[in-house]
Amino acid sequence: MSLVKRNNTRHPFFINEFFTPDWFGGISNDSNKEPSVNIKENDKDFTLELSIPGRTKEDFKIEVDNDVLTVSAESKLEANEEKGSYTRKEFSYASFKRAFTLSEMIELNKIDAEYKDGILKFTLPKKEEALPKPKRVIDIA
Repeated sequence: MSLVKRNNTRHPFFINEFFTPDWFGGISNDSNKEPSVNIKENDKDFTLELSIPGRTKEDFKIEVDNDVLTVSAESKLEANEEKGSYTRKEFSYASFKRAFTLSEMIELNKIDAEYKDGILKFTLPKKEEALPKPKRVIDIA
């Protein structure tokens, strides 16, 4: 399944898919839903935003391997409630893992990430050869 399909003639080569989402699962309960994603493109880069509230930046594991950007996190919460001689324990486990296949036009060594206000934001800069070229006027001889 393609997340973004493009046929953009301003790039020197044709790209069908920039990003392809893959979900690798986890424990099947409602707390393991994939985070929502927004993808924006401008002349110099792509911005990838994932909505993941209630975490800290230390909760995330982010990797780039073979042109695949993988974002994952897991958390474990244990709550104890004692009433008289009765003790109740509740365990909660939430995880997700989301992967995006990156285009060859992305400069992999310059990817930046920032987590603020529940949004994990990636800046994916384009390689120099993928940037739009200025218009050129050709004189007739």
